[in-house]
Amino acid sequence: MADANARVRKRDRLKARAKRYVDLPLKLRTADLPRRAASAVVMLAITGAAVWQGGEVLRGFIALVALACFVEFLRLIRRATRRPAARVAGAIGGAAYIGTAAWGLASFQPYHIVGVLGVVIFTDTCAYFAGRSIGGPKIAPRISPSKTWAGLAGGMAGSALWLEAYMAFAHNAGGSVRWAEEFGLGFAEALGWALVGAVLAITAQAGDFFESWLKRKAAVKDSSRLIPGHGGVFDRVDGILPVSLVVWLFAVLG
Repeated sequence: MADANARVRKRDRLKARAKRYVDLPLKLRTADLPRRAASAVVMLAITGAAVWQGGEVLRGFIALVALACFVEFLRLIRRATRRPAARVAGAIGGAAYIGTAAWGLASFQPYHIVGVLGVVIFTDTCAYFAGRSIGGPKIAPRISPSKTWAGLAGGMAGSALWLEAYMAFAHNAGGSVRWAEEFGLGFAEALGWALVGAVLAITAQAGDFFESWLKRKAAVKDSSRLIPGHGGVFDRVDGILPVSLVVWLFAVLG
């Protein structure tokens, strides 16, 4: 009973801290922006180098990221519940979720991985700016107090625009990415890819909400402190995992 009360008090403190953060002036909220930007540049450089190398280097990189993500997932599960059965079920579910997504991503060609990463990056970036500039009603304030319906709409629009541009520009030509004159997007094709992009944006946001819910249950702000200014690996790939899984399933079933 005492442990349960302690977890509730800790969760309440985290909620109060999150509310204070949302209410802070923008200047204070972005005080660590240089550190976050530097970390983002390093992450993009490492990821870009792995994608550029392809082959075993890329697959090894994906496996390493998946392993780090799974370790952080287990940490969250362990903190979220004390029941052994729930921990075992969570570990099995996490292994299936993260492992299948990583397997699917590793089976893609490098230019397909660029498309997946672009969907998530454009979703997160456009959702952030749309949410900050427009504001409005929250989607699920108890899980993620900063996410709004306007942000979701912005993320869907950003993902749709990215996927249309990507499909108009990128074409499988012997493993290279080039402008394909024979690959034109008519109205029906453009509308179709825009809808796919919007659905993938919702998928990415669902992954974000899932991790936020798990962190709430575990009463922690980040999955770890591995990446300066960004939290842990799971914090960075929470949207990539479900998008990779959905795209892989679509490719397999299609």
